Amino acid sequence: MELRQLRTFEAVVRHRTVTDAAVALDLAPSSVSQQIRTLERALGVALFVRGPKGMEPTPAGQRLRGWARSLLDQAEQATRDVRGERRLLRLGALETLAGSHVPHVLARFAERRPDIEVEIHSERARDGLLADVIEGRLEAALLLDSGDDVGGLGFPAPAGPLTFVDLDPVPLVLVSAPAHPLAARTALTPDDLRHERLLVNVPECSFWMAGNKILGPGPERIKAGGVPVMRAWAEHGLGISLLPRFAVADSLRSGALVRLDLPLPDLSLRLVWREDRESLPGMRDILYAAARP
Repeated sequence: MELRQLRTFEAVVRHRTVTDAAVALDLAPSSVSQQIRTLERALGVALFVRGPKGMEPTPAGQRLRGWARSLLDQAEQATRDVRGERRLLRLGALETLAGSHVPHVLARFAERRPDIEVEIHSERARDGLLADVIEGRLEAALLLDSGDDVGGLGFPAPAGPLTFVDLDPVPLVLVSAPAHPLAARTALTPDDLRHERLLVNVPECSFWMAGNKILGPGPERIKAGGVPVMRAWAEHGLGISLLPRFAVADSLRSGALVRLDLPLPDLSLRLVWREDRESLPGMRDILYAAARP
């Protein structure tokens, strides 16, 4: 097996078609097909079948997935070591966290492990981050969650075994425009919100899920958009919104929004990684370096 063949194999697995893999690798489709055929001949097994969703790995192809990523990782680390470069940690993060929390995590890494270079990959979707961690394209990812297991917030359990450490609490606030009828009330309960307009994004959004857990089904969900849109709509009196405190701090200080008097639990800034990769030299130490003192 050659490393370039393994990279091509991994690209076809990820992109599901030879054409899309070729675009990602900046190769001709014929070159991608040839490398896959050469790899199959070298191993003596078929690695793909064409299914309704494109190229699907065979059982042998599924077994090769983990080996391919492990071998490519080792080759990359060996290259960096021989060149005298720092070890690389590929860290994914939700875009929501990229500006607010990632810099603090990077500062912790830099202070405790100056021998490690951290490469950040920002994503809008949690599913993509989790898939990249499970398939080895990322060593770890930062996301928002709660509870004792990955997915406790309400998203589907990942397809592979992941472990985690909670780094920081992420306080939530329920906000409205100052003129909203609820703004003058105290000691609110979820029942008080039964007929309110709750500004939300999409069901996959962390704050939609948090709203389901904390507020229940009572408020009418009004799809607005991402965090900046929910904040802006709330400022204009179009409804109330459950958002992270860091995202509305300026609006609360300026008086454009007020915090409604409803007790709320915190979410957790959670660092997740693949359990079996802890056996890599220094990996567990590196990941726990991001935790609070």
